[in-house]
Amino acid sequence: MLKSIRQFFARQTSQAAAAVPAGERVYAIGDVHGRLDLFETLAAAIEADDAARGLAETTVILLGDLIDRGPDSAGVVAATRDWQSRRKVRVICGNHEEKLLESFDDPAVLRGFLLYGGDATIQSYGVAPADLATADLAGTQALMRRAIPSEDLAFIAGFEDFVALGDYLFVHAGIRPGVPIGTQTVEDMRWIREPFLDYADSHGFMVVHGHTITAEPDLRRNRIGIDTGAYKSGRLTALGLEGERRWLIATEERDGAIVVDTRPV
Repeated sequence: MLKSIRQFFARQTSQAAAAVPAGERVYAIGDVHGRLDLFETLAAAIEADDAARGLAETTVILLGDLIDRGPDSAGVVAATRDWQSRRKVRVICGNHEEKLLESFDDPAVLRGFLLYGGDATIQSYGVAPADLATADLAGTQALMRRAIPSEDLAFIAGFEDFVALGDYLFVHAGIRPGVPIGTQTVEDMRWIREPFLDYADSHGFMVVHGHTITAEPDLRRNRIGIDTGAYKSGRLTALGLEGERRWLIATEERDGAIVVDTRPV
C-alpha cells in the first residue's frame, strides 16, 4: 500500500487541471466543531445536490474536527455515524479528535483539551456543567468514561489520516512541503500551519484541508482551505468535485435562519 501511495504522489500533476477519477464525485466538508444544526442542513444540501447532478460514485469526506467548541459534538458524531451507514462517508482525524482520545490516559493532555473546547464535547454527552467545573482532572476522566459511549470512541479512533483520490489529497491541516507522503508525520497532517500555508509551489497534487480558519474558502494554486470557522462564524462549507469541476456549498446563519448557498469556483 505504501508503495502505491508513493507512486501516486510521485506524479507532478498540473494544479490547474486537478481532477477526481472519471465517474466519481466528491464532497469535502470543513471543520464542523459541534455545529449539528449547520451540519444537518449541509448534509441535506449535499444529498440534494448529488441527486440533481445525476449518477456517479459519490464519496463524502469530512476533514476532521467534528467535535469541540460548538454545542453538540455528540450529535455531530451520531449524525456522521448514521450518514456513514447510508452512503460512502470517510472521516479524517483532526487535532481535536486526537486530543480527545489521548485525554483519557494523560491528565496534561486533558488540561489542554478542556482549554480548547473539549468541555463543550463532554457536556454534549450529558455531563452537567457544574459537575465538570468542580471535578479535578482524574474526576473529569471518570466523568468522560461514564458519559461517552465506547462505540463513539471506537468510531473516532478509526478516523483516517488522509484520503487520496485522483489528483487530490484530503487532509485535516496540511502537509510539510517537500516531504513524501509516505514519510509525512501524523503531527504535521493534523497540526501544521507554516510552512504549508505560505508554500506556493506545486505539491504534485491539490491539497484540500481544514484546520486554519478563513472567512471565505482559501483557493490557491496548490491547496484549497475550507474551514470557515463554523463554531464562531455560523458558516460551514463543503467543496464539491467532479472531473475538473469545483463548486462550493455552504450553510450559514442569516437573520435567525440557516440558509444554503451553492456556487461554482
